[in-house]
Amino acid sequence: MHNGFELVKRKLEKYLGEFVYGGIDGCVTTFAVVTGAVGAGLSDRVIIILGFANLLADGFAMSVGAYLSNKAEEDNFIKLKQNQEKLIDSKKTEEMIVLRSIYSHKGFSGKLLDEIVEKIVGNKELWIDTKVKEKFNATLDERSPISIAFITYLSFITIGLIPLIFYVINYSTAKTFDPFITSCIATAIGFAIIGLLKAKVNQTKILRGVLETISLGALAALVSYFVGDILEKIIQ
Repeated sequence: MHNGFELVKRKLEKYLGEFVYGGIDGCVTTFAVVTGAVGAGLSDRVIIILGFANLLADGFAMSVGAYLSNKAEEDNFIKLKQNQEKLIDSKKTEEMIVLRSIYSHKGFSGKLLDEIVEKIVGNKELWIDTKVKEKFNATLDERSPISIAFITYLSFITIGLIPLIFYVINYSTAKTFDPFITSCIATAIGFAIIGLLKAKVNQTKILRGVLETISLGALAALVSYFVGDILEKIIQ
């Protein structure tokens, strides 16, 4: 049971970065729509429509961008390996010299250097991987582009829903509370949680991560609110 929990935990941590940044983007953009609409004096019904349209469309666009970016990196890595394989096949002696040079600069010499080179050269796949990693500092992300895109979209939708959820509840019930104030409080809590996770990803101080994320959200909300207010007065 414990081993199963640790396995799930490690898998989740692999995608923590995508979850954090997808969540930040989702919460910021959706909250900006809400505050902009409030600043323009739009009704709760319009806020819900605009909010969900933005949430679904922007979330999809962000996940597609994440997929294409990681797919391009994967394709470039495969192409780099293919090019290095061709070099090793056509210029074996020169590539052995390059390999010796790499490990010589790492401090290996004499018989030990000869043994390292001999072992790597004896395994073509290992030789290619070593060349790609040591000379080009390139590694292949083990995560699939599809899974990265899915986690990004899921995070964007889940966290981005926070600024809207109380408008939906208020609109579908007796409307007994101020959805904007409640949304602001809930969104601030959401930003704090994402800031905490962001600090874990970046290995920075928790308080700094929380304050940075909340400040970012507050600034985006203020700008959006005043833009909506100004446009509502200009466009009559």
